[in-house]
Amino acid sequence: MKSSTLSLLLGGLLLAGAAHATDADHIRTSHAWIRVLPGDLPAGAYVTLENDGDRPVELRGASSTVYAGVMLHQSSTAGGVSRMSMVDALAVPAHGKAELAPAGYHLMLTQPDKPVQPGDSVTLTLKFGDGSTQATDFIARPANALDAGDAMPAMDHGAMPDGH
Repeated sequence: MKSSTLSLLLGGLLLAGAAHATDADHIRTSHAWIRVLPGDLPAGAYVTLENDGDRPVELRGASSTVYAGVMLHQSSTAGGVSRMSMVDALAVPAHGKAELAPAGYHLMLTQPDKPVQPGDSVTLTLKFGDGSTQATDFIARPANALDAGDAMPAMDHGAMPDGH
């Protein structure tokens, strides 16, 4: 009798814990990298976000101990004119993914407290709609890098079971 009561209690606690999973618990990051530009020019941070949850998750921004400013932006081109605008959030669909990539959504990084060089690892703390956060390591790449695979091997963070 005691063992069945204990089993029910433990089962209930496990279900309660699963019901309170945060947005960050459902996000896996990969291909996280920073394009380092010369001088005081802002850097761009890019990452693939995969949501294994049953509901959409919103990336609301990020912070860094290295960069004073971190803003979520979207680049677009209309009529041959490139534009960049700050956005409040980026939706990551349920059981889907969203990519921060050159010429699209990205994190703009400004005012580093020390120079960031290609090969350096910088931790950015991603912030989600429910207030949860996820620390993610981004590898710095040179200004001429086009994606995470340029110049250095890609780093994977929170890799999915198939390695992606």
